[in-house]
Amino acid sequence: MTDWTLPSSAPKASVVDAQVAEPALRTGVSRASMAVAAFSTVVEWYDFTLYLYFATVLSRVFFGPGGASLAVTLGGFAVAYLMRPLGAAVFGHVGDRYGRTRMMLLSMGLMTGAMLATALLPTAAAIGPAAGWLLILLRCVMGFSVGGEYTGVVAYLIEGAAPHKRGLVTSSASAASEVGGLLAAGVSAITVSALSSLDLDRWGWRIPFLIGAALAGTVWIARSFMHESPDFERQKAAGTVPPRPLAYALRHHRRAILRGFAISALGSITYYVGITYVPAFLSGTGGMAENTALWLSTGAALVVVLVTPVVGALSDRLGRKPVLVAVCLCSGLLPVATFALMAHASTGAALAGAALLAAVGGAVSAVGAVATAEQFPGEGRLSGLALGATAATAVFGGATPYVAHELIARTGSPLMPGLMIAVVAVAVLPVLARMPETRPAPANAQDERPA
Repeated sequence: MTDWTLPSSAPKASVVDAQVAEPALRTGVSRASMAVAAFSTVVEWYDFTLYLYFATVLSRVFFGPGGASLAVTLGGFAVAYLMRPLGAAVFGHVGDRYGRTRMMLLSMGLMTGAMLATALLPTAAAIGPAAGWLLILLRCVMGFSVGGEYTGVVAYLIEGAAPHKRGLVTSSASAASEVGGLLAAGVSAITVSALSSLDLDRWGWRIPFLIGAALAGTVWIARSFMHESPDFERQKAAGTVPPRPLAYALRHHRRAILRGFAISALGSITYYVGITYVPAFLSGTGGMAENTALWLSTGAALVVVLVTPVVGALSDRLGRKPVLVAVCLCSGLLPVATFALMAHASTGAALAGAALLAAVGGAVSAVGAVATAEQFPGEGRLSGLALGATAATAVFGGATPYVAHELIARTGSPLMPGLMIAVVAVAVLPVLARMPETRPAPANAQDERPA
């Protein structure tokens, strides 16, 4: 039995009530709706991963040559991530108050517009320094829209999945996001390999962003046919939809918010330092060619896609807590040695290091998605995730590639990114070790539980 049950001052509907009501309502969610929800994270992670994969190109195009330009480009990525908690709060309010599907339509519509505008931006050669400011502004719009995107999808999947398959089903969103990262790496590698440096800087960099805008528009159309979440329908039927979801989450779910923050901190730093920062690390510190680094990252993204559903299913079988603790221990022990391996090794050794980091990051994301969502009942779930998980992503996600870049520049040590991951893993391990198990009990055990 978990500690999901609402306090006595909360509305009378409890998580147990939700579990009783869900089977009758879940028939309203088709497999097509679940598939669209899971697949749509491809777009979110395609764009944000693409920005990091193209960081060196964008730095030249919008800020001029030199290492300082790359630092500004990575800094723009960090600034955009500060918009994620704000976007999560706004879209979380919409999702908790008016429905998950309405929220997901709004966020994807804004994302489509931001990606298309990025692809059409004038460069520094055309309008000067204003080009760089416009790029960062559109990054902020993307950060705002993405803020509620992933949490909305995870909530939708967990509320529509059978209790004994929540880990596997929810991990499909993580796997799909990695497909987005894989697609971004592949498109980037093909674009860089097919064009000369001159053509790439003149117009070729626009191609991947135009592809992203087309993907986002397609997902928006598909989402317009999705059914509403059965848990939100239950809330409407029971009259338990919170009128002020953020205040409700802060009042009733403070400890859950803190646990979600810890889980997401580990997931964010293992992903953004251990996976998406790797191309810049290999081409900068490791002295590897840009196209080779991107191809290695493509292979690493494929590893994540393969690992994610396995870990999600494992969390259904063993529980969220033991799997989280295990991957946290791996995050503390492996990254330092792995970054040392990638810094001055052969291409084969660099590929092995990138794949190992990708496996760890993918494992954390797989179990972390369902574990954070299960900290909350349906009422106020998106707002609780906004305050906990998304806030941690803003701190330990967008800023960490920039911090890793600066630490290497200041210390001269290629081990700094690995040390960053290890420090966060050590810090969150006590929280994960003390957290209650959130995996739903088997059906026969549920029948024996007290009401």
